[in-house]
Amino acid sequence: MSIFDGLKFRKVSSPIHNIDPRIKFIYVIIIFISAILFHQILPLAILFLMQLPFVFIAKVQKQWLRSLRGAAFIAGFIFVINIVTRLFYNGWPTTTLATLEMVEPALGMTMRFIVLVESFSVFFLTTSPDYLGLALEQSRAPYEFAFAFTTAVRFVPVLAEEAQTIMDAQKARGLELDKGNVLKRIRNYIPILIPLIVSAIRRSLELAEAMESRAWGAVKKRTNLYLLKLHKGDYALIGIIVLVLLVTIYVRLFVFESIPLLSTFF
Repeated sequence: MSIFDGLKFRKVSSPIHNIDPRIKFIYVIIIFISAILFHQILPLAILFLMQLPFVFIAKVQKQWLRSLRGAAFIAGFIFVINIVTRLFYNGWPTTTLATLEMVEPALGMTMRFIVLVESFSVFFLTTSPDYLGLALEQSRAPYEFAFAFTTAVRFVPVLAEEAQTIMDAQKARGLELDKGNVLKRIRNYIPILIPLIVSAIRRSLELAEAMESRAWGAVKKRTNLYLLKLHKGDYALIGIIVLVLLVTIYVRLFVFESIPLLSTFF
């Protein structure tokens, strides 16, 4: 559940928190596109390291590390599936050892996932759901969509914490989640899912009653107390975005074939 800590906003006074959510989201999308364009370890490692200054400036190192630890299982699963697939492609069971040529593409796919989790973790840790919804509204997105999206962002970490609480309570009552075969383990999670679903339904009903009591949707033209405006930090990040985009395009078009692989060093 620690991966969902990367979706929970942390209110900290930092230059990264003060950047316009729209600009931060564009930066995350550019990083994601850049990661998709490369499969070599070197450029993906550079994209990973590029996020570290943002993490330290925003002072969210602990939460960021928790989200990476939570994503480690999925990253390992991606790596293993890629290795197994390449072994079958190369003639398993006659080929039972993974060569470096098989390992490197698997590492590249894993690094892509890690870069994606890392960049979106920084985005959600430093972006208030209120300002995120305001950014969607000012981007001419329908208010219903903006409200649904920001509500989901708010409730995912809450439900993750509640699921962890239910798991701890059931373990204290003697429920063993990690014993038995796959089917038995799936059945063991039924006592976790049922209270969680009931709690989610209860929360949704409470939210619906609160919205009705505030006459949600009665006025079509809404007004906001605050308006998002670009500042110096936003323009600085725009410059970084343009630089990253230009370097990515240049490397992909002119330097891509000459990027060294791990196999060239061993």
